[in-house]
Amino acid sequence: MNVCASVPLSKLFALYDGAVRAITASAAITKKSPSDFIKQVLGRPVIVKLNNGTDYRGVLACLDGYMNIAMEQTEEYVDGVLKNKYGDAFIRGNNVLYISAQKPAAKKV
Repeated sequence: MNVCASVPLSKLFALYDGAVRAITASAAITKKSPSDFIKQVLGRPVIVKLNNGTDYRGVLACLDGYMNIAMEQTEEYVDGVLKNKYGDAFIRGNNVLYISAQKPAAKKV
């Protein structure tokens, strides 16, 4: 069952608009709504920071109305150190501090 297909993004961001706008500086600077930001990063590498300081880096697969997040190719970082690698990960929304677009890796010469 696809949890993310059940709630339209417009309803999701009606609830989280203020909070996400405040913590997503890049979206606020370019005058994009949080919904625009999520549409832009779906299927792309992101960093999800949890309330306890742990980072999860991977490809954003989907997001639902409770801000639950499904990710692919996920890596767990604690204090900046890689701790685990997961194929797929599901993060409960109440643990999420913010979602950030991951910068593309520099090309090796």
